[in-house]
Amino acid sequence: MAWYNKYLSIYEKPFSEVPAEVITSTRGRLAALQSDTPLVSVVVIAYNEGKRLAACLWSLSDLQTSYPIEILGVNNNSKDNTEEVFKAFGVRYFNETRQSPGFARQCGLDHSRGKYHFFIDADTFYPPRYIDTMMGTLQKPGISCVGGFWSYYPDENHSAWGLWIFELIRDTFLYIQHFKRPELCVRGMTFAFNADYARQEKIRTDIRRGEDGSLALSLKKYGRIAFVHHRNARPVTGYGTLGNGSLLGSLFTRAKIQLKGISRIFFKKDKYEDSEDNLIKQ
Repeated sequence: MAWYNKYLSIYEKPFSEVPAEVITSTRGRLAALQSDTPLVSVVVIAYNEGKRLAACLWSLSDLQTSYPIEILGVNNNSKDNTEEVFKAFGVRYFNETRQSPGFARQCGLDHSRGKYHFFIDADTFYPPRYIDTMMGTLQKPGISCVGGFWSYYPDENHSAWGLWIFELIRDTFLYIQHFKRPELCVRGMTFAFNADYARQEKIRTDIRRGEDGSLALSLKKYGRIAFVHHRNARPVTGYGTLGNGSLLGSLFTRAKIQLKGISRIFFKKDKYEDSEDNLIKQ
């Protein structure tokens, strides 16, 4: 049985259907993990995640870490019951009414206290040793931030074998890309960094997507972007980024996008070039 199966039992279900014993036990474990003097901040951002946030928090309550941590949330102007879920689990959270992942992540950074900061997405499950495995690399000399890879859970539309092939091809491409353009491989759900550096740079709020990679790029002046390949640092997420199509269709779509200007992955860059449709008019 996969480590995340129990979280799937409530994933994508209305919060009213989450068993009371799950809420009570998860709330207790989350409270026990909280430190008054955290070294690590684990920050969950959520926008309309009322059907997924409970499963994410359940997974975080099962973290096995040797580091003092804090777990906090950011409700990014949700129109559903996301805030109710944060309250029910006793997680300290903040409401960010300005819409975008950039504003939500900056809000989390502004209110966090740890020297090390973990981006957490509310539609994702995290394995028990996630923090310690990532920290094993993040604390090494010359490292400013770390990224990792991620998986999808099999379901009736996505077989385990098909997902394995899909992820192998994707991860191989990301591995090749990371030598010259590591910032392009960073995804917010699997990203952690030295918060002291990030507070000097700020997170971009003027773009619709890519705030995570943009932050990674700005952190390169402080140290290397490293990647952790261990299974203990591999979270599992839903299909929001893949859409409702087939895995083969998703693979072809991504291949077409990546093949345009493929030479870019062989040359280092110190600045993002933003497309007009990615800019937020402020």
